[in-house]
Parts: sequence; structure tokens; C-alpha cells
Amino acid sequence: MTEYTDEEKRIVAYLRDSVARGEEYFRAKNIADAIGLSSKQVGSRLPQLAEKADEVDIEKWGRARSTTWRVELP
Repeated sequence: MTEYTDEEKRIVAYLRDSVARGEEYFRAKNIADAIGLSSKQVGSRLPQLAEKADEVDIEKWGRARSTTWRVELP
């Protein structure tokens, strides 16, 4: 079982619930606004979660003004 910090648990839970509703692309700012963290807190954790999360597949997708993350259920 993967060990998560409290903030990582919140991020993974939000992404898992959102993907189940059909959303697939996210920006750190939008995730942060939804769960009450700063975009910097979320943005610094997403690359780590991409490596260790089993509940969702997280992939760095595009980079315009900010990075877009593609998320799907495994």
C-alpha cells in the first residue's frame, strides 16, 4: 500500500472522484481551488504522485502558461 501525506490523500481523492465523473485534464490551480491548497502545493506534488499513485494514472500532458495533467483510472 502506498503511503501518502494528508495533502497527497486529498489530491488523489479529488482526482479519483473527478475522473469517475468523466473529467480527464487538470491544472494545479483548479485542483488547489477545489481542495483548499495552494497551486504551488499541488503542482509540486503531482510529479511525485504520477510516480507513486496506484488509484489514478497521472501524466504530464501539456505546457502552455501552466502544466496540464491528464488523469485517468488505471
